[in-house]
Amino acid sequence: MSADFDVFIIGGGINGCGIARDASGRGLKVGLAEMNDLGSATSSASTKLFHGGLRYLEFFEFGLVRKALVEREVLLRNMPHISWPMRFVLPYHKDMRFENDTPTSKLLSTVMPWMKGRRPAWLIRLGLFLYDNLGGRKILPGTKTVDLTTADTGKPLKGKFQRAYEYSDCWVEDARLVVLNARDAEAHGATIMTRTKVISAARVDGQWEIVTEHDGVQQTYTARALVNAGGPWVENIVRDVTRLNTSEGVRLVRGSHIVTKKLFDHDKSYFFQGEDGRIIFAIPYEMDFTLIGTTDAEHENLSEKPYATDAEQDYLCAFASQYFEKPVTRDDIVWSYSGVRPLYDDGAKSATAATRDYVLSLDENGAPLLNIFGGKITTYRKLAENALKKLTPLIGGGDPWTADAALPGGDFKVSDRDKLVADLMSDYPFLTDRWALRLVKAYGTEARAILGDASAAKELGQDFGATLTEAEVKWLMAREYARSAEDVVWRRSKLGLRLTSDQVAGLDAFMAS
Repeated sequence: MSADFDVFIIGGGINGCGIARDASGRGLKVGLAEMNDLGSATSSASTKLFHGGLRYLEFFEFGLVRKALVEREVLLRNMPHISWPMRFVLPYHKDMRFENDTPTSKLLSTVMPWMKGRRPAWLIRLGLFLYDNLGGRKILPGTKTVDLTTADTGKPLKGKFQRAYEYSDCWVEDARLVVLNARDAEAHGATIMTRTKVISAARVDGQWEIVTEHDGVQQTYTARALVNAGGPWVENIVRDVTRLNTSEGVRLVRGSHIVTKKLFDHDKSYFFQGEDGRIIFAIPYEMDFTLIGTTDAEHENLSEKPYATDAEQDYLCAFASQYFEKPVTRDDIVWSYSGVRPLYDDGAKSATAATRDYVLSLDENGAPLLNIFGGKITTYRKLAENALKKLTPLIGGGDPWTADAALPGGDFKVSDRDKLVADLMSDYPFLTDRWALRLVKAYGTEARAILGDASAAKELGQDFGATLTEAEVKWLMAREYARSAEDVVWRRSKLGLRLTSDQVAGLDAFMAS
């Protein structure tokens, strides 16, 4: 009996959409169901970085760091509109202490007990040397030493910080990454079902029988293989949806962030090390703000929506204030967000020490079931490739293809983004430089498809504020699965930072009609 799909995926986060894209591009018939909006949980609540994970070197996770560093430039080439190079400044002071139990700390306390938790400069420089060279860097510049007494990056910092190391990583628009993967999957023939919950899945006659519910209407599909990419819900799906037993699980770790008024004027980010062994980033955000994060806290109850608690906000303010000359206070915060990271439960004592690597668990007892545990945004494409490496021997499908394939709108060189903005402003003179830059950063070469043949802003229809027009909203609804104002202003964009509550309500009313 032929099945509706070769592969059915539960979960529309970055892993689910990445697998859908890869599988459909190999000629497989793919279905994906997401119970809410695409990327509405963990995948839109990251620190927005493609990075190797500099601090994972403390845990001797060299393989994980190398995989992420190699992948960092692959992703940058394939999506230069929603990702871009960023320089990070790591301030250093000889008396900085770090009380933690990483393998590096334990080794130092054994061979150099007189350091008492201090990190020698040579050790940090060695870590950055490894970070520069583990991944065969080609596009991004390497590490350099910075004199904070003369550099712009030293001005916002306390005077005791006179030296820093500056290294490279990449920014990424995380929620847009999810949507663009889903769009490309659909362009290759996948069926993407949002706001569609899978309520049961069972093996029947050698294939999966999957029952979904959308707007109160149930639908049954069949598939040759099932992929559980439920993120934080991965265990629940195994037990409650497929009704199978598993000894594997995830550790739910809440990562919270705050967005403050702009704390510095340059375009570089900071990597701050805390005495508790944790690190945070302070990153230029949406032109007028600063993003600070993240925390690591156990999150016990999935039924409770994660949010940045008062204690977490105070912690981030106090942490940043150890470095910035002007203290960061709760009054500076304009927005906060939090997400639950489903880390593979490897038995680590603390959330900080839990592995960020992923585990793919294949159950071949009948029709294949692939459960995805853990993972990080930087390695999503490799995770998808490895998922297909497990599935294709069982269900067929072509060869890997995504390493050199641009995402929608990303068909231009990393170095050409400024030219793209200038050309857009030349062809559409009514655009301001900020408006043009926002469109290019979101849509790349597809910005022209939204603007069409408009010769004036009024020709783009209703103005919802902050350069959001009817033409763009209709594009998001028709092409990017947006159904509500929240989808548009907090995931497809971050215009929620600029729009009033009345403007958001007006947008919601327009979309509902």
